[in-house]
Amino acid sequence: MTTVERRITRLRTDFDRSFAQPQDSHDVEHVELLAVRAAGRPYALRLAQTAGLHPDRPVTPLPGPLPALLGLAGFVGAVVPVYDLAALLGHPAADRPRWLVMAAGTPLLALAFHDVDGHVRVAAEAIISEASGDGRRGVLRGMVALDGATRPIIDVPAARAVVHQMAGHAPGTEEGAAHDVR
Repeated sequence: MTTVERRITRLRTDFDRSFAQPQDSHDVEHVELLAVRAAGRPYALRLAQTAGLHPDRPVTPLPGPLPALLGLAGFVGAVVPVYDLAALLGHPAADRPRWLVMAAGTPLLALAFHDVDGHVRVAAEAIISEASGDGRRGVLRGMVALDGATRPIIDVPAARAVVHQMAGHAPGTEEGAAHDVR
């Protein structure tokens, strides 16, 4: 067996073995966060609650009574509603957000915000939990200190629930029952 063949065999073995080992995202000692800014204010999102980050994605505006609804964006064959995170948090409308994050789960939903400050991995005990979600419109679940400042953590499933509530999809209705709002 040549050196190249041995290396290919080792890479295949390592690749196959990686599926048998627990993923780092299941590490209960650390939490992966995306540090973002919405309307100039610092926040954090749990990466485990997201399904993708996209800059400068075209959003087709929609008329309607929901100021937080920016419009629709296309993602790999799907049309997804895009909501302004700043507006969901009760901040006044600022300039058009640059970044979109896909919320994990269904139905598909994207949240728009202005800036990404970075990806960080923090110790789980560094997060101050807030189980009640009493913060801004019920979407904030905890806080974390990053770079000497405290950032509220946005709970993406709670943001999805707020969007559904704003759109009139009450739990128990046919429309609300068709979608998992957790």
